[in-house]
Amino acid sequence: MGGREEVMVTRLGSTMQVPRTRLNRFRLRPTQSPVRRRNLKSASLKKKSRDPSPTEMSVEPWANATEQAAAEHTHTPSSQDQDQDQHPDKLCLDSFWSEVETIQQGSGYSDLDCTRRDSRQSEEGEQEEQWLADAGLSTLISEDGENVDNAVLLSTLTRTQAEAVQRRVESYTLSLRKRNKPAPRDVRDIFHSPISQSLLPESHHSEDLAQNSMATVGKTPLSAVTPEHQRGAPKEEFFITDVAYCEQAVIFLKQAKLPHNNTQRRKEDGTLPRVICPKCRLGVTRIQDLSHTDMKKVRQLALIDMTALCDLLELEVKRHKTSKRKIPESTLFGVPLATLLENDQKVKPNTLTPLFLQTLLTFLEKKGVDSEGILRVPGSQSRIKLLQQNLETNFYTGHVTWDDVSPNDAAALLKKFIRELPAPLLTAEYLNTFSAVRDITELKQKLHMLNLLILLLPEPNRNTLKALLEFLSKVVSREKRNRMNLWAVATIMAPNLFLHKAVPSRLTEGAEKGQAEKAADVMRLLIRYQDLLWTVPNFVMSQVRKLNENSNRRYQFYDRRIKNLLRKIHTDSREKPEKNTSEQCRTVKIQVGDQVSSTMEYQLNINSRASDLLAQFHRQFVRSPENGKGKMRRNGSMAYSDCALYEVGGNIGEHCLDPDTHLLDLFNSNSGGEWVIKLKPNTSRGM
Repeated sequence: MGGREEVMVTRLGSTMQVPRTRLNRFRLRPTQSPVRRRNLKSASLKKKSRDPSPTEMSVEPWANATEQAAAEHTHTPSSQDQDQDQHPDKLCLDSFWSEVETIQQGSGYSDLDCTRRDSRQSEEGEQEEQWLADAGLSTLISEDGENVDNAVLLSTLTRTQAEAVQRRVESYTLSLRKRNKPAPRDVRDIFHSPISQSLLPESHHSEDLAQNSMATVGKTPLSAVTPEHQRGAPKEEFFITDVAYCEQAVIFLKQAKLPHNNTQRRKEDGTLPRVICPKCRLGVTRIQDLSHTDMKKVRQLALIDMTALCDLLELEVKRHKTSKRKIPESTLFGVPLATLLENDQKVKPNTLTPLFLQTLLTFLEKKGVDSEGILRVPGSQSRIKLLQQNLETNFYTGHVTWDDVSPNDAAALLKKFIRELPAPLLTAEYLNTFSAVRDITELKQKLHMLNLLILLLPEPNRNTLKALLEFLSKVVSREKRNRMNLWAVATIMAPNLFLHKAVPSRLTEGAEKGQAEKAADVMRLLIRYQDLLWTVPNFVMSQVRKLNENSNRRYQFYDRRIKNLLRKIHTDSREKPEKNTSEQCRTVKIQVGDQVSSTMEYQLNINSRASDLLAQFHRQFVRSPENGKGKMRRNGSMAYSDCALYEVGGNIGEHCLDPDTHLLDLFNSNSGGEWVIKLKPNTSRGM
């Protein structure tokens, strides 16, 4: 991708223990003991306080620039405030187990063993088969595995990603042999076929790119990888997305073997750092910026990278399938998200989250965020039941009044809505993977996993989760009034997201205080770093572009015999032409209001950004004398802030550009794409 404005890398070394050389696969093992009773909790809390969890960080709390500046002027945290940020207090832990008990006593939760009736683990080999289908590689195990689409996708993978694919194919083949079924193809035939052999140089090239991109890691002076207890805790963490997360993990594991990393790990105190993601010159790509076609490819690549990362970290991940369950005769509660959205879009087209959830969150933001103990203080069960019945009957008719609704009742209804979804909000397939993040030591690797998991969620689940996290972030921001800090909100909400009757969970097994704290730790990462997690990593964007380029030249993958001839015709992807740094004039299409078929000329230079082009469009078309000031506004067709610049075609489907995108770098990256100015779809919760 394009050049970088800045590269600030500090302490990329890892202090995690070296895992065993055996790579973990999706192993199946029986669920362990059920949830412990609350009477064990009190005894656990009387014990001597344990050492801080290795999942906790000793750095300043994260904030964006505005929040941080405001905090510096308005509040200096006391030692008591800092202690609350570092560890969940007894009240938080009591609330956690109270919430677990409430869930267990709810409908269908009286016996968590019922989860075995609602879900099942895949048969041996079935998980690998489903994984390959989700990754877009199902034909690798079919009779006709010599598929061009496979070759195109495999050509974009790094070496570690390709090895993860190969392990899934080997595991599938082995399971067939155990069941005395002939394997459709030998794994050696797949990865040593003429097509795959033609891709091997690309795999070497991908590894070289990773090593070159992370060169600063290997050349970091010893002081930069000195254990933190010897040099003081960092105030910032740098989050690099140019290199595949699994390739970064390979480097971390290699560094963990170095002698200077064998010193004892510092005990961490639980606070979260401010995470900085240096901006690529092509800008930040958010999930909503890409077309559905490109997002499908993003999900395939994210699944492969996440699986490779799980293998390296030896995380045991079991995917579950929910059996078909009878959907209750209800309009709001217990209805699948996709069905709820489909019904709501008949009322309000293009809505992204359920209308009921929008209404409930809007009420809580107005009346609940300042209420002391919101989310923690239970409402009246009788009032909650009556309110639910009223909403089920009258919500879509508009005959519901919220004037007399208690914020605590509404908050309880919010949690009830989330946990009564027929399938987990985090999905049955990935719920256990979300839970497994708590067992990762390094903060950056936790964020890597969460970032990939967010990309894998179905769109309705992802949008609903984002709306929920935005509300929870607002609750935390009003901590002085509602007495609910990040730990308090995280411990209350974690059971509602990580416990579900459709999927057996190990969330509450083991030492109770430790398990509660680790589960809440994952929840607070989702709340604190949600803006970062809802972006598409730069390395995935590069792979999507390469995948589209190779798809446009797919005939090159049909026959190995013409490969040398084609190399003479087409420039090899590793031999990029020199970047054009001279000034150029680009024609930009305009698809806004009255100017739907207009064009605009724009002069490119090395400093040109998307925001500059939009500013010229604003001057030339919105407020020009020819159009009359505000003419397009009077027609209701646009406001300047509602417009965005898109790249369309070439090596991308459709991509809404970050205002900070350097346009000359974009042109060099995708010279075949068109630039179009048009209105952005409303991606707010109210849509």
